[in-house]
Amino acid sequence: MISASPFNAPDETGPIRLPVHGSTVTAEDLRTRLVFAADFEGATEIDASGVESVGQAVLQLLVAANREARQSGQPFSIHNPSPAFVHRVVASRLADEIGLEIEKDDLQ
Repeated sequence: MISASPFNAPDETGPIRLPVHGSTVTAEDLRTRLVFAADFEGATEIDASGVESVGQAVLQLLVAANREARQSGQPFSIHNPSPAFVHRVVASRLADEIGLEIEKDDLQ
């Protein structure tokens, strides 16, 4: 039996939607989508609007993907970050490493 991925399917276009709960369990699917986006789409766009919690494994992948994109001259962006995503990234002091632009209103 094939289980449904918490991410949009690899053949879908558009931003990679992060799952509600990003964990070590979901990190492998995210890694696959990030590689696919970098190799075939050129730009990597992340939709973080539905995130309620995000673990270290997912954050590490986002840091690595952002670094790789910058080194390759490819665009990398995170759209519509949820308050929970912003809070976790800021608390981890990874906003710059992930490429998350934070508005003052996002911190409240």
